Formats: sequence, structure tokens, C-alpha cells
Amino acid sequence: MQQQAKGIIYASITAFSWGFLAIALKVAVAKVEPSTIVWFRFVIAFFLLSLWNIIYRPQAFQVLIKPPLFLVLAALALSWNYMGFMLGIHYTTPSNAQLFIQSGPLILAAAGIIIFREKLRKNQVIGFALAMVGLVFFYNQQIQQFIGAEARYSTGVLLTVSAAIAWAVYATFQKSLVKRYPENTLNLFLFGFPALIYIPFVDLSPFLHLSFGWWLLMVFLGVNTLVAYTFLAKALKNTEANKVSVIIILNPLITFTTMAILTKMDVSWIDGERFTLLSSVGALILLAGAILVVGKKKGRPKKGS
Repeated sequence: MQQQAKGIIYASITAFSWGFLAIALKVAVAKVEPSTIVWFRFVIAFFLLSLWNIIYRPQAFQVLIKPPLFLVLAALALSWNYMGFMLGIHYTTPSNAQLFIQSGPLILAAAGIIIFREKLRKNQVIGFALAMVGLVFFYNQQIQQFIGAEARYSTGVLLTVSAAIAWAVYATFQKSLVKRYPENTLNLFLFGFPALIYIPFVDLSPFLHLSFGWWLLMVFLGVNTLVAYTFLAKALKNTEANKVSVIIILNPLITFTTMAILTKMDVSWIDGERFTLLSSVGALILLAGAILVVGKKKGRPKKGS
């Protein structure tokens, strides 16, 4: 399998994981404080990755003793990304948070072009333009709501945007680091460092009263963290940052579809959301734009027979 194809598959797994994440976080915050959820996600991810490294790559733990500066900066950025996104979902809705968090991949795409000198073909430029138009159409309701937003909603949006900027900073450093270090070695520090610095903000009392179903939800959040960021690192290692960005932008389609189903079912454990025909059209335009960006370049026909 070609390196580019691997990168696209890895990025798609990350997008799929994040598509369900916003909904799961919105449900979890009804029982557990945002800071505790963030801490727990990092702890579970660090624990599972540590088990893997103990068996297969024990030398990876050396990075915890003397991490490179870029890795420390990436970990600090990722720490705030988790908290800002968690608070953004808490103050708004899963779909609203998914809209504004997409500014992170867009910044990463720009970094790929400016910092990593990635070149865009003509069809990729058209694809980016379509993706942006589709994103606006897809979330026209949320954008209109933001224009006349109340204080709580505006706070959630600003926190989410700050999380998106922090994620772009993390991903830019990660793109540079994966060229020199194994992904699981980097993630060991990226999960462990935030788990450590968030300890003062943890409230463990809700865990004493969680049912088995709620415990499954919390563990899912940690496993989701491990899966998404493991494959994100692999994607950044195997393909261009701008392609990874556009694939990640597709994750709201999963959130959109799931929320539409849950709204139709009229479930009691999460507030429903309404989407218009314009939103559906935007989703199709967004998908078309992404396909153009990641599409394989046609080879030039060989001269002669």
C-alpha cells in the first residue's frame, strides 16, 4: 500500500473517532466535571499506551525523562485543546462545538503550505474552496445562532476556537516530530504530561456513584483518545498536513448524522438538534471538496508505444 494511501486511511480513522467524541463528551459532562473528564481521558490513554510500550518498546519511556522542547510545547497545546473543547461542548452543543473546532485543521492546512512547503494542485485549491463553502452551508443554523448569541453560547464558542488554535499548534509540532521519533513514543509524553498537570483540578467523587454504563462511557472516551491520536500521528507521518486537515474536517458529518438519528429517536439523555435541507446540501459539497483534495494525481501518459 502506498504511503499516501496509508496516511488517508489513518486520518479517516481519526475523523471517524472524533465524529462520535463530541456527543459522548456532551453526555459525560452531565455526571462528571469537564476538568475531570479531560484528566481521565489522558490517564486511560497513557495507561493503555504504557502497557503496549512495556511489552514491545520499553526504551520509549526515556522520552519522559528528557523530552525535546517541541514535544513539551505540543503537550501544553494539546492540554488546552482538550479543556477548551470540553468546555465549548459544555456551554453549547456537540454540533456547534464541531463547527468552530474545524478552524484548527484549517490552520494546520495553512501551516502545511507555509511551514512545510507543501504544494497544492489546481484541483486541491478548488477542493479547499468547496470544503469551506460546504462547511458554511452545513452549519448555517449554528452560524446564524452565533451572530445573535447569548453570553453562555459566545463563551463556549470562544473557548472552542481557542482549543482549535491550540490543536493546530500541537499538530504543527507533531508533524515535525514524527519525522524523528516513533509515534507511540511521542504520544506517551503527550498523554502523560497533561494527565500530570491536570491532577490539581480533578474531582474523583462522581466516580463513586457511576453505574456500569457510565463507566463504559468514560473508558470509551479514553480509548477514543488513544485511537484518534495514534492514527493522527501516523497520518501526519505518511501524508501532507493539508490532506490530513481536509479529511479531519469531515468528522462533523458523522456528528451530524448521529445527532439527526438521536433527534429522530427523541432520546432523553441528550438534547436534539434540527438540521435543514441547506445543511444536507452543505454536507455533500463538503464531501466533494474533500475528495478533490485527497484525490490521486493522474499520471501523464507516456509518449510512444
